[in-house]
Order: sequence, then structure tokens, then C-alpha cells
Amino acid sequence: MQPLAPPHLESTETIFSSSITKLVVFICWLAILADGYDLGIYGAVLPKLLEDKSWALSPAHAGTIASYALFGMFIGAILVGTITDLIGRKWTLICCLALFSITMGLAAIASSPELFGLSRFIGGIGLGGVIPTASALTVEYSPKKRQSFIYALMFTGYPLGIVLGAILSMFMLEDFGWRIMFGIGMIPLLLIPFIIRYLPESIQFLLSRNRQEEVNQILNRFQIEFHVKNKTHQAPSTIRKKNGFFTLFSKEYIKATLLFWITYIMGMFLIYGLNTWLPQMMRQAGYPLGSSLSFLLMLNITAAVGALFAGAIADRIGAKIVISISYLMAAICIGLLTIKPSVTIIYLLIGLAGIGSVGITQILNAYVTQYFPSHIRATSLGWGLGLGRVGAIAGPILVGIIMTIQYDLAWNFY
Repeated sequence: MQPLAPPHLESTETIFSSSITKLVVFICWLAILADGYDLGIYGAVLPKLLEDKSWALSPAHAGTIASYALFGMFIGAILVGTITDLIGRKWTLICCLALFSITMGLAAIASSPELFGLSRFIGGIGLGGVIPTASALTVEYSPKKRQSFIYALMFTGYPLGIVLGAILSMFMLEDFGWRIMFGIGMIPLLLIPFIIRYLPESIQFLLSRNRQEEVNQILNRFQIEFHVKNKTHQAPSTIRKKNGFFTLFSKEYIKATLLFWITYIMGMFLIYGLNTWLPQMMRQAGYPLGSSLSFLLMLNITAAVGALFAGAIADRIGAKIVISISYLMAAICIGLLTIKPSVTIIYLLIGLAGIGSVGITQILNAYVTQYFPSHIRATSLGWGLGLGRVGAIAGPILVGIIMTIQYDLAWNFY
């Protein structure tokens, strides 16, 4: 493997043992699973939340509350590049995981919609930092020829986290209410000692801080071959000023940066609109709560499975082609839902839409981390995901407004 190295570091060839790749992917998968559960559980419990007479939420108000976590994610994703520059990717991941897990407990005991929304906003900051950090670590510790597949495998944790929330809601929501579902979101705190003990820090980060002894410990512990091919001697402090956010707008990267940002905004508009409101929309269409949650299950199960196949195909024919075709497929399938087909066809269309929206975002994330140099991976992905939250925020709000003014249900799919 020949990773793109920062200009001020040695150009290297890194050969990873399977043990380090498996370990990093497993830990990042657990973090992403928790991220998916914590963000997706709101959509799963939303029908019950709307029935809570003590809060008397309207669909528009509920959509606004859904956007609070997404706005927090916007801030977290943008800040993550700066934070990782200061404390490293490992400790950024730990801090983000702790933050959103604690605020899930606070949301569970919130006495008013305002306190609930505040908890979701603060937790969103942590949620927003997990994906770019886990993504950068996964790509860094993966063999180049299988990066798309390995990344897609790691990111299956996100839709499976949403699936876990939907399954638990199907069995627990009616009997125990919505609060316990948020309380469950504190369980990831138990992972922190495990992550501290076993997750290695980014080698690129350690090299950029001249922490060679720690690099050697990681290389020896996990039997990583790290061959220096050539060196440049430009001062790190000089280069560092040119890196990060401003590198994204250099002549070499500005076109790709803007196109990635547009793709993220439109893709997340679709993803978060569906994951937040799909159960309630299908309930409004006449399906019972259990069936409505099963549609959410289908959306995300197919996303997880489909992403693995898409990742393998992307490694062969290129991520750009796979991403373009998949988004087109999702748009067509969602449009076909407006013709009110049979239940079997609905499941099929929702499944294909899940692959082409939620699932393909995993390939997009991997593509971004592969496209940009290693020293700005977290920054490039953080800003892409951060600005994508503009679409993520707008999606739930717009659907909530449409449902409040009681337009035809088909408008939500358009």
C-alpha cells in the first residue's frame, strides 16, 4: 500500500497485518453502530412522541426538534478536523462517543421539549465527530486495494444501529414508552475503557507530531511494515499552515470539494428525511405502528447489505460510477412509491432506495477519504459531512411542515 502522505513527512509504503485492520475496523464499527442507534432512534419513537399529550408536539415542531441533533452534527463534523489536529483521532473518537452517550441519558429524563432538544443538540456535536474520525482511522489502517469494501464493512454499523433501534422499539416502545429507548443510548459508555486500551492512534498524526517512539510501539505491536521511500525536508510548521481547510480550496482540489459538498447536501436531505419520517408517513398511509417500523428496518438492512456489494464493485470499477448509478436508482424508487403499489413492491422499492441513499453514503465517505491526502482526510470528510447537515436539517423540517399543512402524502416523497 502507498498511502498519500503529508508533504512534510516521509513517503512510505505501509503493509498492515490483518490483525490491526480487523481491530481498528471492529472498534470503529462499534462506535458507528452507537452513532446510528442514537441518531436513528428519534425516528423510531416519533409516532409515540407525537402521542405524548404532556408535550403536545405538532409534526412541524417534531421536525424542528429532529433538526437539533443534525445541527449539532454540523458543528461537530466541522470542528473535528481542528480537534484531531490537537489531540489525535483516537482521543477525538473517545470524547465524541462519551459526549453523545451522556446526552442520550439526559434526553431520556428531559422534562420538556426544550430540554430534550438541547440534549439532542449537544449530543449531535459528538455524533458529528464520530463518522469522520472513525472513517479516517479505518482508511488509514486498511490495505489500499480493499479500502472501499473494508470501509463499507465498517460503516454497516450505522444502518445496523438504526435497525437495532427499530427492532427494540417494536418490542419495547408500546410497553415501556419512548424514554427507555434513549436511556439505552448510554450503553456505549462501557466501550470507552476497551477503546482506550486497544485502539491505536493514527500513525500519520503521531509522525506529524514527531512522536516516533509511539509510532515504533504500534509498528512492533501489530507487526506493521513501514518502509521509508524518500524524504523531503520542508519544516512541518510551514506546511501545516497550508494544510487543513484551505487546502480544500487550492487549485488542485476546489472543484472536487464543491462537487462533494453538493452531493452530501442532497444525499443527506434524502437520508434524514426518510429515516426521521418514514414510520410516521407509512402510519399516516394506513399501516399500523409495527408495520411502519418494519419499513424503516427494510430501508436500513438493505443499506447495510447493499453497501458491502457496492463497496466490492467500487473497488473494481471505481466509486464515482457506483455512486452516480445508486443515487439515480434511489430517486426513481422513491418516486415510484407515490403510485401506491402493493406491499411487496413497497418493500422492494424501499429496499432499493435504502441501498441507493443510506448505503451508498458509505461509498461516498470512502471515496472522499481516498481522494484527498491523508493529512486532510478528517478535515475533508468532516466538512463534507458537516455541510451535508444543511440537507439533513432541511429534510426533517420540510417533511414536518408538509405534514402539518396536510398536503397530499405524495409530496413528501417528491
